[in-house]
Amino acid sequence: MHSVGISLLIVFVVLACILGVASGLIWLERRLLALWQDRYGPNRVGPFGLLQVLADIIKILMKEDWIPPFADKPVFVIAPAITVITTLLSFSVIVFAPGITVVDLGIGVLLFLAMSSLGVYSLVLAGWSSDNKYSLLGGLRAAAQMLSYELFVGLSLMGVVMLAGSFRIADIVEAQRGLWFCGPQFVGFVIFFIAGLAETHRLPLDLPEADNELVAGYHSEYSGMKFGLFFLGEYIGITLISAMIATFFFGGWLGPVLPGLLWFIIKTFFFICLFIALRAALPRPRYDQLMSVSWKWILPLALLNLLVTGAILVSRTT
Repeated sequence: MHSVGISLLIVFVVLACILGVASGLIWLERRLLALWQDRYGPNRVGPFGLLQVLADIIKILMKEDWIPPFADKPVFVIAPAITVITTLLSFSVIVFAPGITVVDLGIGVLLFLAMSSLGVYSLVLAGWSSDNKYSLLGGLRAAAQMLSYELFVGLSLMGVVMLAGSFRIADIVEAQRGLWFCGPQFVGFVIFFIAGLAETHRLPLDLPEADNELVAGYHSEYSGMKFGLFFLGEYIGITLISAMIATFFFGGWLGPVLPGLLWFIIKTFFFICLFIALRAALPRPRYDQLMSVSWKWILPLALLNLLVTGAILVSRTT
């Protein structure tokens, strides 16, 4: 009974922290973009503009919750929730520090891949159910982009799994005590980062919602809290991919002097800032360029990385 209470406490604390971080990232992104682009960010509402996020939430809640008359209403309503649910479920297997996790699964990597794969349904169903040509095109783009790059997420992690000898995330972190996997699996890290950028459809790879082409794409017909769920899901996704990069390639909670949980937070925060920096620095490619690079360059590179990793491991055991 005592262990059940501790588990429930961890669940609620993790959930509260994730939702709090996602809200705080809205403010952080605006401040960092303003800093890098030499302009003011939010600095009027509250100290340092911190209450601007609260004002935005109030505005979203008070906006008219409109549903297009020709939309498939049940699907239209359910679609935004899918992206938030699948992303939150992925956090259940992350080991933030020794003993601090929602559930310690032996197949944690597989659950993460499964949940990230299901997230595409949210975008596809939103685009299809909106009865809008721009939304439909955004949904089709999202399906092709996310399904393609989901393959590379899996292939890039297979090298990590082979080196660790386990699908359990805690074992993967412990296997990095001598050397973080960003060294021997540098190619896998680069592929995972690019694929994560495409999976979260963040700039410069936000082609499913490209404003200048598709008028926000799959969520162009959404307003109110339904739009807010898409917005929330995007920032939770950024946090998830950053946490996974820290876990799989940069030793998770491992580090000198400081407590393990603090190391995990520092590493995750660094990659969140890198996501934001890419939005400020890089232009958006054409959609055909994105798909061409994925199958002509990233796929062969991911397979080659897997082949070399396997060959090295076999040579060590013989």
